[in-house]
Amino acid sequence: MIKGESRTHKLLDQNRIRLASIMVCFAFSFVALGLRLAEVSLMGGGDLPFKRLVSEPQLMLQRDDAQDTDLHTKAVVAHRQNILDRNGIVLATNVQTASLAANPSLMSNPKQVAQSLSTILHDVPLAVLTKKLDRPDATFVYIKRNLTPKEQQRVNELGVPGLFFEQHDRRVYPFGDLLSHVLGYVDIDNNGIAGIEKFFDKRLELGLKDDDALTLSIDARIQSILHQELAAAKETYSAIGATGVVMDIKSGEIIAMSSLPSYDPNHLEKATADQMFNRATLGAYEMGSTFKTFTVAMALNEKVVTMDGGYDASSPIQAAGFTINDSHPLYRWLSVPEIYAYSSNIGTVRMIMDVGMKRQQEYLKKLGMMEQVAIELPEKAQPILPSEWRPINSMTISYGHGMSVSPLHLVQGIASVIGGGKQARLTLIKDGNKKRDMPRIVSEETSHHVRDLMRGVVEYGTAKKANVVGYQVGGKTGTAEKVQGGRYAKKAMLSSLVSAFPMDDPKYVIYVMLDEPQGTKETYGFATGGWVAAPVVANVVSRMGVLLGMQPVNRGPDPQQMRYWQEAERRNVQARERREQARLTHAVSY
Repeated sequence: MIKGESRTHKLLDQNRIRLASIMVCFAFSFVALGLRLAEVSLMGGGDLPFKRLVSEPQLMLQRDDAQDTDLHTKAVVAHRQNILDRNGIVLATNVQTASLAANPSLMSNPKQVAQSLSTILHDVPLAVLTKKLDRPDATFVYIKRNLTPKEQQRVNELGVPGLFFEQHDRRVYPFGDLLSHVLGYVDIDNNGIAGIEKFFDKRLELGLKDDDALTLSIDARIQSILHQELAAAKETYSAIGATGVVMDIKSGEIIAMSSLPSYDPNHLEKATADQMFNRATLGAYEMGSTFKTFTVAMALNEKVVTMDGGYDASSPIQAAGFTINDSHPLYRWLSVPEIYAYSSNIGTVRMIMDVGMKRQQEYLKKLGMMEQVAIELPEKAQPILPSEWRPINSMTISYGHGMSVSPLHLVQGIASVIGGGKQARLTLIKDGNKKRDMPRIVSEETSHHVRDLMRGVVEYGTAKKANVVGYQVGGKTGTAEKVQGGRYAKKAMLSSLVSAFPMDDPKYVIYVMLDEPQGTKETYGFATGGWVAAPVVANVVSRMGVLLGMQPVNRGPDPQQMRYWQEAERRNVQARERREQARLTHAVSY
């Protein structure tokens, strides 16, 4: 009996050992299977030609879509700093999105998988999906970047081996097309391609030197006002484009800058070449009569004429086979304020003849008109200058023809002349010009005179529609025919107004230009700067003045301005009387 019990115990021990061995084998099998499953889930399976970076967690590996089946890999920055407006509003930021990738070597029926995915990823053609997945030797291909949450969920529900997701940072622009030409955009790997994104590409890459957001000088509120008013004017006057700039004269900071048509950097695939062209910085145009501001400033500063002086504008000027006329001739002597306010080409040419061609070139160079504007954008126009600067070129440039610059050139030049006489330097970065002392271009006395002249244009001249009661707006209109096929196209105009306010101590420069506007019934068919651009400036000034808490001040008429224009009216009456007397004498003689 004892012997039988011993044999039984021995058999039980053997069974326990066998059972334990089987359990250990099962355990090892499940561990191996779990490790393999983790590898497939995280790495896509197979002998993949890349490894995750462990020592630099802020970086991730992304494969080149154009070479997604070879051994090429590259490390790119996975996060990018935010871009803010001057008040801390986010203009560009990052959101995490999932990208769908696949390991075709793990798929038993890639064509069926492609068919299933085509019902979810509607913007990826079935032929493309089939081509990507029907490659049994491939271990990695991207299917689609930046899936929507719904697309990710539906793909996940397929439960197909060999499909997996990767998390990426996607650059997003909350304001859509509002600031597209300022911010620019990035490529699929978050590399800056245009605008601020390109200019500050290294600065915006997190983990290099500076972890802070990039703060621009732009005020998103004023940007919205400018954008809205430009869009409304573009539609009203059937223009092919429009652009505008608002600049803080004291700091040189660009507060708003818009170019229309614009594009949405969140949807670059829909953008056209015309939408992506920045008229404010990259367009080079003949600026028309706005350039007369610089000619008058030169003449006053060089003391070749005074505010009480003037020139004979009674007849056209013949030069180098060309005839220089006034669009609205008064056929008499004009004072300096009249030449400027009535936009007399004849008076301006006589003025520059006294200044001289050499001094004209020197002033324009100091004003920055001979080189690209120094601003934090890669898209900048090179001024178009005469190949040979002859007397006829000097004459036409004096009133804004024969030399092309960007709107930013004009804004910078105007700010220099009316802001106290020192050279202005533009910036798109908040406090970007701090502690920067700029060279003097004209005297403070000249600067004050030009302010008075610009105020006179709005009160008595061609820009009356820009007047806003209480804000002392000053400005100068410009209407230039576009050059097409080597000739001026009379029906293709650039109509603009460069303005500033308040003119007793200018704070802001505002520039507005409409590209090929068409006259309407309300403008009596006219499409000049005074008719189509001036009202835009008035709307922007009134809206931003209220927004910034600038209280309108009724200062009453300026005695000096009244004297200028009372004398001008007296001369107008005398000129009309002389013309009427001449007409009557001619009629009697006849």
